[in-house]
Amino acid sequence: MKAWIQAFRLRTLPLAISSILLANLMAYKVLQGFFSFEIFWLTILTTVLLQILSNLANDYGDAVNGADHEGRKGPQRAVQSGEISKESMKRAIYIFSILSFVSGIGLLYKSISTLEEFLYFIGLGVLAIIAAITYTAGKKPYGYAGLGDLSVLIFFGWVGVLGSYYLQVGELDVTLLFPATACGLLAVAVLNVNNIRDIESDIEAGKKSIPVRLGRKWAVMYHWLLLFSAIICGLCYVYFNYESPLQWLFVIIFSLLRKNGWAVTRLKEPSELDPYLKQMAITSLLFSILFGVTQLLPLYFQF
Repeated sequence: MKAWIQAFRLRTLPLAISSILLANLMAYKVLQGFFSFEIFWLTILTTVLLQILSNLANDYGDAVNGADHEGRKGPQRAVQSGEISKESMKRAIYIFSILSFVSGIGLLYKSISTLEEFLYFIGLGVLAIIAAITYTAGKKPYGYAGLGDLSVLIFFGWVGVLGSYYLQVGELDVTLLFPATACGLLAVAVLNVNNIRDIESDIEAGKKSIPVRLGRKWAVMYHWLLLFSAIICGLCYVYFNYESPLQWLFVIIFSLLRKNGWAVTRLKEPSELDPYLKQMAITSLLFSILFGVTQLLPLYFQF
């Protein structure tokens, strides 16, 4: 059981639900008394199941494709260490694929009213399951080609925020693309810290992540670009939807982003980056919560 809990990588779950929390906070501002907590919890459940599926597939895929080996600096993985067999992990991947799909069907049943929308979101859900599995698993995992960053931006940002908001409200606000992009960029920053840490082992395994392709120096510059771009996106949303000075309070999160950027810049040893991988994930979660809450404040406090 301990091995399975470790394989679930529970510490990744807060990052996975960041976009869901942000979207639902923004939806609550619009709906208030009509907000559906049932849809909210079903969205959380589906997202958690998809993230666990992705983690299991990542454990299996990296063991099969060679990214997880004895020389890897990060945490030991279950399949590579032999604590869980490849066959057992494959069965778990099938089980969580089914659980994710069933949970998604329940979510759509509660939130979608037309067949056209239902089929559209079913297709989106199937794509999410495929993306979760094929990131590192399969014959040509896209994570090994350096496309993981784009996938994270799409699913942890645009799909997570815009999709969740639509399931609650039934329509989209185009300016939500700004916080959705910010949320996605910060999730990419988490992945980037991980990939910078694993540059050497990824080179040995033939995994061409963005840091492997760019080299450490430019990967650090890329990291700063992600952080600054996320900040700018947040500021743009407030500019276009300005109601109160309280909306700007989310900028207090900038100090944590700066701290992470300097750590990634200065620290060279892979083991030294581990705490800042966790710090970046927590900061991303805090950004989502703080941004959503500060946009709600004008409802209750007037200046």
